[in-house]
This record gives sequence, structure tokens and C-alpha cells, in this order.
Amino acid sequence: MSVNGQPVLAKDYAEHSYAVNRSADVGSSSQQPQEIEDNDRPNTPPPYSGPTSPSMSQPQPVQSQLQYPGLPRLEYRLYTPATFTLSSDATTITSYEPRYSTYPTALVSLIQSLATVPPKPHIRIVGKSAGYEVIDFDVKINLMNLIVTDDVKRRMNYVKLIGTGDVGFRGETSQTTAPSVTGGLEEWARLFCADSASIKHFALERTVTNWDTSYLEGRLLSLVNNTLYGGRVTVTFPVTHSRVVIRSPDKVNRFFSNVTKVFTGTRKYEVVKSVWPYADVARGEQGRRCAVQDEESFLRNWSDSIKHAILSKRKGWVSVEDRLEFLMEPKESEKGNPAPWGN
Repeated sequence: MSVNGQPVLAKDYAEHSYAVNRSADVGSSSQQPQEIEDNDRPNTPPPYSGPTSPSMSQPQPVQSQLQYPGLPRLEYRLYTPATFTLSSDATTITSYEPRYSTYPTALVSLIQSLATVPPKPHIRIVGKSAGYEVIDFDVKINLMNLIVTDDVKRRMNYVKLIGTGDVGFRGETSQTTAPSVTGGLEEWARLFCADSASIKHFALERTVTNWDTSYLEGRLLSLVNNTLYGGRVTVTFPVTHSRVVIRSPDKVNRFFSNVTKVFTGTRKYEVVKSVWPYADVARGEQGRRCAVQDEESFLRNWSDSIKHAILSKRKGWVSVEDRLEFLMEPKESEKGNPAPWGN
């Protein structure tokens, strides 16, 4: 499912799952601030996970991780690993590196590493007027810090493999319910590398679950309506950095591969997901526990800042600076004095 060409929240669909370790390195693009040791993450699966893949139950070597003050504690180098390119919409990284299509152990190690970082979910609110061609505001709010806790021991993320009987791409050009495997990620990697098809790919999907976007959409539309804005408003929930694709290397060149793909199709292995829950169960269910805070708390914390950005006709990200401006430089309408929109 997608909105404006970007993937949005997908339900997880697997049977096999396992907890993931927090540090790995498959190539880097930058190095900056202080280094810390990530040695306090338990390797036990969450209580809702299923059978583990054999190698997943073994702790991975601890490696140093860079700390960026004010940002979630993650290995950001894994978003731009060597040999990968990022798509123009920032949703997908792709590699044609031959060893990932040849050696199962290299592919498994790569997937294990890239599954330890989340996608980037955000909210986008756009207002258009004058026949819906003029953009009056286009504000975005990054919510990645609401699926990643500072305390790595409390993180809810896990990895899931496609389950028996689930429909998905299992090495064919269309979705099927077979074959099923018992050897976990390692067996899927062996099947992919042994596949003689000239055009094939193996994909990892990063998803966010149990995030009530319908509730947020309604509340945010009401917030914009309270500004007396008269144009058309859309609220969407794009998720970027949500897909990793390993493609077979070109036999001749990229053009030849693209032409071949038209006639033969692509044999797809899309059997693994990195799941990042906003909460352990859906909103409204009893005993719900959120990774960081619930949707109501988010709105209480950020509604004034979002409204301020909209009244300022912002085209960009909402940040802590909007909080400061709201507190220090409020607009007339934010002081309780009625005013035309944008004043």
C-alpha cells in the first residue's frame, strides 16, 4: 500500500521471528561524534515471537557505535552501506553486488545487519488553495524517535519470516504460498543464491505496526480547521528508508537487464521483514504498551508547534524551533485573538 508513491504502514505477515542485535557494520559513509559500546541488548526474542532461525539465537560480536546527541541511538551507517544506492524518493536502497547473490552467508549477514535499524515514519500535512494548485503549507513531522527508545533493552523491534500458508513472493514472479522452508533465513538465502534466473532480487522490508494513523489524521484535520484555513488539506503518513533490495548483477549491462525483465519478469524473494511496533497492540486494546508514547501524548506535545508551522506557511520540517517560536513569538491567533489565516 502506498501514498503518493511512498510505502505506508503494512501489517506484518509472518510466523517465524527473532529478536535482533543492535550493532553491525556493512560499510560506512561517515564518522563523527563520540563512540559508545552497545553491550546491553538482550538476545532473547520478544514474548510474541515465534521459532528462531538457528544463527539468530547466537549473539553477534559487539562493535562500537557512534552516538549523535539528540538522535535515536542507532547505527546510522547502515542506512548507506557500501555498494548500495538510495532511490530518489528515499524509500529503497539497492545493490547489485555479486557476492550477495552468490554467497548465502554474505546475504544472511547483510540482512541481519540492516534489520537492526528502523524505517523513518513521518506525518505530512499539505494545504492547497486557488484551484488546489497553490501550495500554502507543506509540513512534515519525523516520528522515528517514537518507535526507537533510548533504552535499547526496552525496544520492541523484531524480525519476521513469511509463514507457512502466507501469500508472498517466494522465488517466483508472482505471489504464491509455496515453497515453505524450515531452515529460516539461511535456507531462503541458499535458495536465492542457487537460483539460476538472470533477473532476481531478495528484499528486506522495514515496517511500523500498531500506529493509529486514522485517529491522528482526524485530529490533525481538526487542528488545521481551527486555523480558519479554507483550502484543501491532506494528511498522509509516508515511511521512507523502508526497503532493502539485493538484485542479481547485470549479465551484460543495465539496459540489457531491463529489457530482459520485460519478457521474463523478476524472480522475487520477499520473505523477511524488520518490524518496528509503535505499540505492542492496536490502539484501544486493553493493556496497550507503546514504545515511547501514545498518540494522544504526541498530539499534546506537538499540536501547538504544528499549528504554528502551518500558520507560518511552512514548507519543511517541524522541529523544536517551532516550539520556541510558539512560546517566544506567538502569532495573534495563537494568543487567543481571532485573525485571518496566516496572520
